[in-house]
Amino acid sequence: MQISVNGRLIEERDIARETQYHAASSLDEARRKAVTALVVRELLVQRAQRLRVEQGSDDIESLVQALIDREVSVPKADEAACRRYYDINLKRFRSADLVEARHILLPAPPEDNNTLAAARAKAQGVIDVLKERPERFADLARELSACPSAKQGGNLGQLSRGSTVPEVETFLFELEEGQLCPVPVRSRYGFHVLIVDRRIEGRRLPFEAVHKKIAEYLEERVWHQAARQYVELLIGSADIKGIDLKGSVSPLVQ
Repeated sequence: MQISVNGRLIEERDIARETQYHAASSLDEARRKAVTALVVRELLVQRAQRLRVEQGSDDIESLVQALIDREVSVPKADEAACRRYYDINLKRFRSADLVEARHILLPAPPEDNNTLAAARAKAQGVIDVLKERPERFADLARELSACPSAKQGGNLGQLSRGSTVPEVETFLFELEEGQLCPVPVRSRYGFHVLIVDRRIEGRRLPFEAVHKKIAEYLEERVWHQAARQYVELLIGSADIKGIDLKGSVSPLVQ
């Protein structure tokens, strides 16, 4: 069935060209996303033409943007709204937790079970030694570790979440200050012997430091909601044949 918007046909060649830009688990899903985008774009262009919207260039995107700028307006986020959001989401507004840590890396390729077993046993042996002689950590790192940090006695410096591989990070941020990890930690590089020398807990950021970003976030969120509602109103009042888009959200304004 042919697809049209207020009597204007959406050509199959345009749908085929648009489909390549929409990731999906199936060709049918990608095609539907493409049709949705084209129908909504056509609705917006028709609306802009009816309102004689002017834009700085001739491309469709500029015309659509000029229309939305004219038709979709949202209030500025005042300080009271920003402070309410801040108070409700205090956990989001804090500096990163940090740890100062050292490690010894015993390398092992992930596909070699024999080497993995040997590296694990060697790492456990190092841990057993360090339980009795923790002051030997730097010497053992220089002697055994396959990481460039071996030259600094295994010192990794200050680490935040996301700055090392997830397997190691999970253990580092659970260890207490001064604690040697009691088990070898496996990663794609091999097995790690870990110790946390210092923990630096993140601190709450003052409202004044994040006020501007909160305002920008709230205004953007409200704008997206308003733009979606605007597009849905256009869909609801249009004569669209060949596809049912009522309740759909426009890919152009997500």
